[in-house]
Amino acid sequence: MEDCEWVLVKEPTDRDIWNPSLKYGEESSSLRPLEIRFNEAAKHWTDALPIGNGRLGAMVWGGVSSEILNLNEDTLWTGTPGDYTNPEAPKSLAEVRKLVDNGQYAEATEAAVQLTDNSPDVYQLLGDIKLEFDDSHGTFQEEKYERVLDLDTATVKVNYSVGDVEFAREYFASNPDQVIAAKVSANRPGCLTFTLSMDSKMHHHTYVSGNNQIIMEGSCPGKRKPPKVDTNDNPKGIQFTAILDLQISGGSGNLQVLDNRRFRVEHCDWAIILLVASSSFNGPFIKPVDSKRDPKSECSSMLNSIKKFSYSELYARHLDDYQKLFHRVSLQLSKSSDSDAKESGRVSTADRVKSFKTDEDPSLVELLFQYGRYLLIACSRPGTQPANLQGIWNYMLEPPWDCAPHLNINLQMNYWPALSCNLKECQEPLFDYTTSLSLCGCKTAKAFLANKTYPLLEGCTSFLLDWLIEGRGGHLETNPSTSPEHAFIAPDGKAASVSYSSTMDMSTIKEVFSDIVSAAEVLGKSDDDLIKRVLKAQPHLCSTRIARDGSIMEWAQDFEDPEIHHRHVSHLFGLFPGHTISVRGTPALCKAADYTLYKRGEEGPGWSTTWKAALWARLHESEHAYRMVKHLFDLVDPDHEANFEGGLYSNLFTAHPPFQIDANFGFSAAVAEMLVQSTMRDLYLLPALPRDKWPNGCVKGLKARGGVTVSICWNEGNLHEFGLWSNGQTSTKRLHYRGRTVATKILTGKVYTFNKQLNCVKTYALF
Repeated sequence: MEDCEWVLVKEPTDRDIWNPSLKYGEESSSLRPLEIRFNEAAKHWTDALPIGNGRLGAMVWGGVSSEILNLNEDTLWTGTPGDYTNPEAPKSLAEVRKLVDNGQYAEATEAAVQLTDNSPDVYQLLGDIKLEFDDSHGTFQEEKYERVLDLDTATVKVNYSVGDVEFAREYFASNPDQVIAAKVSANRPGCLTFTLSMDSKMHHHTYVSGNNQIIMEGSCPGKRKPPKVDTNDNPKGIQFTAILDLQISGGSGNLQVLDNRRFRVEHCDWAIILLVASSSFNGPFIKPVDSKRDPKSECSSMLNSIKKFSYSELYARHLDDYQKLFHRVSLQLSKSSDSDAKESGRVSTADRVKSFKTDEDPSLVELLFQYGRYLLIACSRPGTQPANLQGIWNYMLEPPWDCAPHLNINLQMNYWPALSCNLKECQEPLFDYTTSLSLCGCKTAKAFLANKTYPLLEGCTSFLLDWLIEGRGGHLETNPSTSPEHAFIAPDGKAASVSYSSTMDMSTIKEVFSDIVSAAEVLGKSDDDLIKRVLKAQPHLCSTRIARDGSIMEWAQDFEDPEIHHRHVSHLFGLFPGHTISVRGTPALCKAADYTLYKRGEEGPGWSTTWKAALWARLHESEHAYRMVKHLFDLVDPDHEANFEGGLYSNLFTAHPPFQIDANFGFSAAVAEMLVQSTMRDLYLLPALPRDKWPNGCVKGLKARGGVTVSICWNEGNLHEFGLWSNGQTSTKRLHYRGRTVATKILTGKVYTFNKQLNCVKTYALF
């Protein structure tokens, strides 16, 4: 034993459990590094590369003479908690409902403004780390420069040469140790000289503490737009602290303090930079002035706990934590079985996006699919805030759309890939956030309920049952009602947006009611009074209706649509992400949904593009789904982004434009839907596979409903082999592939492998 070297054997992930007999995908994957590559420093923020640990984020610019890291912390928002219950709301609501009942939709739209709050708060930034190098860096060898985000390790690396000296920088954001870490080094001793500082656009001050730390303390505005004069109407906002810790190589180098705010490092071999940050945010209901949290003390404690680890140990802990999530799913796509995956070499990712319209490189689809998973891991972890409109990455005091978690589709889309792409832990912040909303909303809805999962679903159901009113023809209606961000022409010729029982309203309610009935069956609560009320209400909900032109009606009446190519497809919510419209169960509605998508067209912002891809996939329309996938691969010029609709920035952030992260997540979810779809009883294999574009491939570790893990390999467009297993309860699934159906029972703890004839060929115990 003493003569042996011990090595870490990692716990196998879902992608490792099943090994197909078809090996070409595994062999070719080694030639396809999951990297976002640049051959130059960032010129725009959307050229920088994102890292994050769920709570802390950074954008790495990779400048040679001057390096910048833009920093974010997910609790930094303007404003303070308050009671947003409007005592005039019942009166305004009654007025709006009366106007709708009278068919005065334009007037109802105007009156509905009284039901909203027009002063939302805004996500803020933390600050910047800046490294300024000596003059010799101005003569670096441009042809040797590279800046790469490696998705496999969640690490950004910058490499370049000055003369015969090679310089390297490495950046990662550790979740287990809650730190952003960087290592800067040279391959020859004594060649590293730079100045290190921190700054921020926020109200702040920085100072040096001891011999190796810079402390930045600041605050967010207590109001989004503080008063111009110092008055009592300027509440204390969220306070924050960031501490930057610097370590340099021992035995060489010199460290000096400049103006008590910066460090000057001269002639060292390497330097390690650690950044921790915290805020006074103590939950959505505690005012910053009342918070007992001390962000400076918390930062000091975090650094003290980190100091027991070496840099290599910090990196190993980061890798172990990250790869346990990221390695659950793998995807390999290729054009033909005998074609080799091309080595990208020094080709930048931006150039690959440019050429996609002609070469349609499937490995770029793999990269963007996995990038969505990477970003979700990086911006949403248990205990953090939910991913906002830009995840956690923002450099502006007034970001587009406030970086708010918009509820009309954007926040939901952020979490579409969480389950299907095997990242269930990453959706926990969404449940926490929804719980906090329910506690605020219960003052208005008068329904106080406990938090989490089924109790949360109970609260949502209770609210909906109370919100529904008896209306026309004995139906239960919602009033007022809108179809997000879209207007219609009322019968009197006036433009309006408020009516009753929009299709999205009713589709959402049907999904919630269906979900709670199914959950109640599992939990033995089917006899509860609430479930009986739901079962009584379900037959009286307005059905999804087909308009005169054969499309899905967007509103309760067949109003004239003034913008048929509108970016939202809210009236198709029941198809995706919902399940009330399905190929198997509602073929007539699917035909109408097909025509609806055709009418809407292919143009639209990034999130609309990926939603349409998922919708076409649910219709099992592989050609149209792929057209939307391809449509996203349009390289956006940040200097002229107003000329674009949708597309990708050079760092693969998705564009509205400007940047919105929801399409990154929507893309991953849409690709997963093209390969695997499921209900609690049915499992569809390769339902929307573009056989001529991805004729060969293998996906491992996707999740189907009921906790079933699915892996599939296909060859020349045909299903070759697949594996199923479950760590949860035993279930029976109907397996569907190209019109054929086979039922199988999946026992807990066993792996089932099926050949292309859909016959079970072997099972073995799950270790």
